[in-house]
Amino acid sequence: MSALDDLIQEISDENLRRRIEKEIVTLKSTKKFGLVFEPQNPECTPLYNVSIKKKSLVARKAGKLDDLYRVTKIVDNSISCVRVSDGEEMTLNKDDVISVAQFGDPIYPYLQPLDTVCNAPDSSLWHALIESDNYHALQLLKYLYGGKVDCIYIDPPYNTGARDWKYNNSYVDGDDHPHSKWLAMIERRLKLAKDLLNPRDSILIVTIDEHEYLHLGCLLEEIFRGANIQMVTTIIKPEGTARFNEFSRTNEFIFFVMIGNAQLSPNKSNMFELQNDEEDIPSNTKKNIEWRSLRRRERTSVRSARPNQFYPVFVNKSTGLIDSIGKALSLTENRFDVTTPDNCYALFPLRPDGTETLWGKHFETARDLLAKGYLKISNGNNPKKAVVNYLPSGIVDDIENGKVTITGRGMQNEVIGVYNETKLMMPKTVWNLASHNAQTNGSLILKKLIGNRFSFPKSLYAVRDALNFFVANKPNALIIDFFAGSGTTLHAVNLLNAEDGGNRRCILVTNNEVSDAEEKNLRRARYTPADEEWQKLGVARYVTWPRIVCSIEGHDINGAPLNGNYLGSDLPMADGFKANAAFFKLGFLDKDYVALGRQFKELLPVLWFKAGCRGKCPTVDQKNLPSMLILPENNFAVLLDEKFFSNFEREVLAKQEIDTIFIITDSDYGYHAMIKNFADKTTYQLYRDYLENFKISG
Repeated sequence: MSALDDLIQEISDENLRRRIEKEIVTLKSTKKFGLVFEPQNPECTPLYNVSIKKKSLVARKAGKLDDLYRVTKIVDNSISCVRVSDGEEMTLNKDDVISVAQFGDPIYPYLQPLDTVCNAPDSSLWHALIESDNYHALQLLKYLYGGKVDCIYIDPPYNTGARDWKYNNSYVDGDDHPHSKWLAMIERRLKLAKDLLNPRDSILIVTIDEHEYLHLGCLLEEIFRGANIQMVTTIIKPEGTARFNEFSRTNEFIFFVMIGNAQLSPNKSNMFELQNDEEDIPSNTKKNIEWRSLRRRERTSVRSARPNQFYPVFVNKSTGLIDSIGKALSLTENRFDVTTPDNCYALFPLRPDGTETLWGKHFETARDLLAKGYLKISNGNNPKKAVVNYLPSGIVDDIENGKVTITGRGMQNEVIGVYNETKLMMPKTVWNLASHNAQTNGSLILKKLIGNRFSFPKSLYAVRDALNFFVANKPNALIIDFFAGSGTTLHAVNLLNAEDGGNRRCILVTNNEVSDAEEKNLRRARYTPADEEWQKLGVARYVTWPRIVCSIEGHDINGAPLNGNYLGSDLPMADGFKANAAFFKLGFLDKDYVALGRQFKELLPVLWFKAGCRGKCPTVDQKNLPSMLILPENNFAVLLDEKFFSNFEREVLAKQEIDTIFIITDSDYGYHAMIKNFADKTTYQLYRDYLENFKISG
């Protein structure tokens, strides 16, 4: 284009030069140079909670969402309307239609709570699942977390035309160019993803197969100019997928878009460990062996669950060291009746509130660990602070097979050791690991949890490893997946947190589509997407949320405990995860009602998200709203009635946990006067902040 500009300046005829310059401006605004595809018709969103008025855009509940009608008149339950496509006038029943927003129309979202799972009541960490079309959910997330997201992992539809799974994998109609519609869809979402990611240091991870990887690569380069982009080939099905007159496909691709100072951390995964004869490879420093608390901390680990793991550890009062380990107590035996050796006290696995829990090992195993130096005690001179630690089986194996060198013994005869120096290489661009097999570690894991409800999920460990390369050094990372599918990403984040003690938070977004076959059956039975019979079979409610609940609580869909451990760890699947999650549906509000303050109840979850999703999402009674909400457990506060500001200010300043403040006032001057003493906190003016700064438009 710069060459054209230079040539235009050489045109001596001023009239002609201006006309050509004008045409070039038009050309630049409409024509892509690089990846070329046609813009598609606007996407449409059903607005289930928005009332139908004159001039509203509506669609039939039982028809296609893009078959639109403009309302011209409403009389009782009858509406007169004009079909947008051809101008045909008709009369419809109000109960048979739904309000619709087109791509680019201003809409005002809220989050309707549907369910929660809480397996860590003492933790403020809450994950979230949002049931929604992902475009509008991304616009909401941009308002909430613009420029703050550490990692986005997505597995978008591959545009193969398949309709046999819960996420419609076809974005092409018969008359479409094979790639155009898919590219238009993904471009809109990637542009919003860019706005979400931290420009200083973040990562976008996108999986894809051969149908669209070329076009996706070009699109990523256009949108994320200046980012370091690499594509990895990963083997997901070693036996291959047979196709007529084609090579059998064993792999797919992963794009890593490294933004700002994003760093690949090769030392944080054992996937690519090499021998010491490799040259020019960064050397890993020697690492001390890590001890783990012997007392189990899961909610389900109570004395009655495993009687052989409730026993006394006798500690010498003079030395503060373990004297011996007693036998397990039966359920009828009282711990206070145990005979204690001379000059010793008995240490039992107890929670701070006195609840009797479990040691992590059978008493005979604990005796064996103690004899070998694989068990020790800390703070043994203080019975209230004493902690028994042990070496997990994986580290014991490393000691006994020579990967760890014993450098000494402590006062308890416990081993002191370091891992032998190893050399790690940067991961290669072809991954071929058994743990990444999508059948054994994707489909079979999901089947164990919820049965045959979803086809072709990702390997749990493939997602875990891809994330780990970039969030290993970010224990508090915010991770988003807006093509959530079966929910593998949240499962992988929980596994990462369990493995390294991290506090990473994950937000999933998925629509609630049903499969093509189910849709036909439901329509045959005269159900529409607005009906409960339809919604309960959608991917969000039938697959994603059940998986989240089952994986966190450690049981299958029928409540039976899960069998086995997670690969490469001694984490039993039946223990679940110390994690919490909330399930929401994205809906849309009438802006006039919002301005009048009639929908604060609906907006409260949005405020909870904006404040960081910490603690359980609060609720209120819209009919009996308080003058203020002081929520230290959620780290935020809301002033609903500015007449009570003095009391509000006093209470907020007394709660150090509160770092986010929302003030409802129409006065800009009043708002700025009220926040002058909150300089160390993040403040927002409602509802103006919502209606003006958060107005959603394409």
